[in-house]
Amino acid sequence: MSPPGRPKGEYRSAQREGTPTSPPGRPKGEYRSAQREGTPGNACLPLAELDRALVRVLQAGLPRVPRPYHAVADTLGVAPEVVLARIEAMLESGAIRRIGVVPNHYRLGYTANGMSVWDVADDVVDALGAEVGALDSVSHCYRRPRRLPLWRYNLFAMVHGRSRAEVEAKVAGIARVLGPAARAHDVLYSTRILKKTGLRFGG
Repeated sequence: MSPPGRPKGEYRSAQREGTPTSPPGRPKGEYRSAQREGTPGNACLPLAELDRALVRVLQAGLPRVPRPYHAVADTLGVAPEVVLARIEAMLESGAIRRIGVVPNHYRLGYTANGMSVWDVADDVVDALGAEVGALDSVSHCYRRPRRLPLWRYNLFAMVHGRSRAEVEAKVAGIARVLGPAARAHDVLYSTRILKKTGLRFGG
């Protein structure tokens, strides 16, 4: 099985990005700031400043407590409903792409990390890419442009294993899904770990 925390069925196309996921339990509907509504317990900061403060807290990771969004709200001095509503708004606007778990594969024992690359017929790559992305063995699946004549591959599927033999078995499972539509493939293994961080707001 793949490392925990991956959204099920994730497949991203260079032409069509997936819909971001939002945090559980958030209230529906439009958020209106305390300055306009005067609701007790809502934000006392201007909206843009509140959003920046919220992103600075979230980018460090959610607290590992039973109610993490309430802990974030306590840090900012606002109501939990405000935090959830602002996260929903930023997800819908694209300011936040998604919130998810980022596991350390090596600490989990997944020391073989292989990016399988596939040459798939263009007329079926999106449909088949979605099927590949839904596999438990695939942590990320993307469609990307070919760079002919040097690079023929247009579908990338990342798999992790405790050994290269385990990775090869998972790649064989992808091959069964793609069938004859996959005209060629290769597996590129990682050789070292680089520090991975997204865009960060400063102090």
